[in-house]
Amino acid sequence: MEKRTASKNFVHEKFQEYYKKESSLIKGPSEIEKREFGFLLFTKEMFRHKGFRNVGELQGFLYRLVPLNVYYSCAYYENPEAEMERKGWLGADLVFDIDADHIPTPCDKNHDEWTCSNCGFVGKGVPPEKCPICGGEKFNVKSWPCEICLKSAKEETIKLIEMLTQDFGFSSKDLHVFFSGHRGYHVQVESESVKMLDATARKEIVDYVIGLGLDMSLHGLKRKSWRETSFSTCSHISDLGWYRRLIAGMQNFILNAEAEDFEKIGIRKKAVNTLLENRDKILKSLSENRTWGAVKGVGFETWRKIAEESVKLRSARVDTVVTTDTHRLIRMADTLHGKTGFKKIEFPVSVIDSFDPFKSAVAFKKGTATVFVYDAPKFRIGDDVFGPYKKQKVKLPTAAALLLICKNRAEIVK
Repeated sequence: MEKRTASKNFVHEKFQEYYKKESSLIKGPSEIEKREFGFLLFTKEMFRHKGFRNVGELQGFLYRLVPLNVYYSCAYYENPEAEMERKGWLGADLVFDIDADHIPTPCDKNHDEWTCSNCGFVGKGVPPEKCPICGGEKFNVKSWPCEICLKSAKEETIKLIEMLTQDFGFSSKDLHVFFSGHRGYHVQVESESVKMLDATARKEIVDYVIGLGLDMSLHGLKRKSWRETSFSTCSHISDLGWYRRLIAGMQNFILNAEAEDFEKIGIRKKAVNTLLENRDKILKSLSENRTWGAVKGVGFETWRKIAEESVKLRSARVDTVVTTDTHRLIRMADTLHGKTGFKKIEFPVSVIDSFDPFKSAVAFKKGTATVFVYDAPKFRIGDDVFGPYKKQKVKLPTAAALLLICKNRAEIVK
């Protein structure tokens, strides 16, 4: 208990230090007077329905409160401090949350762990829907923001931005892209064209982004009967929308897939051999003739499976609940994330390929702290690599120590 208290005090002290020095640099959201704010305190209590007339008020409040997490509404209100039904909804930004928690990665079994809240059974990786021992559905999850996870989240974010700009026609000025401070990215569209969209309309956008309900018959693949398949001409690859995305995805998959990749999606060995033997002919047909049925021996089911895999590869995995919620509270930029001690930080769309969260989002670049690490994987902050650690005392830079403590991997040593 004493160690936990010391660690909590250390985190609070560092957060206080940050908001004392950096609060004047926190810009706050646009039209701040119309936003609702919420704060998760160090006591784990949630304080919300707070409003500010200007950025100065917000900055002073953060300096005095020292919250663990800071949120604001994607919505605009007449009366942000009123009860929800009396706020007077004026519209909302279109927000997307891309989190590594929703993206299967090969590394999660190495650094993520879950514990059943009911029976205490412990497992590795992504938690199941139900505990295999007792059937419980609630878990305590211990995750980690590793480079592979964040690279996967970035790839999904790039696909999302591509769709928003090329398919929906938003300009880069409409888009605000952020590293969340933990295991993902946020993309926020601020535009009058989306402001008044209701939850149903936002759900339609989400369905497009994730490729839900894509009808292959509209893209050239039709089954006339169980014996006969129709392969009609597809739209040209330069066309916008899912026509282009689907054909480009199929080309990429067929070009790079090995036999086991085809078999993994359920294609029979005979059809796999035909695909591999005629790879060049199929790619040429998709590119030049825009038709699916380039070779005999590759039927409807094979093409359907390739198309469905291509949709998975070309769609963007987003948290569907976040985007459809027109009252959602989202983390505020330039504030600290209570699970890492990193900043949520905005960066230009143009630099997403080179953006490095383990450099740009580091809030504490001076000082050291000694911690006792229970268990931590190898990780990087800036240009320095740390770990792995297992039940050992180690002196670390403040940012590294803070990350381990916030992730419940270590305790401060006085």
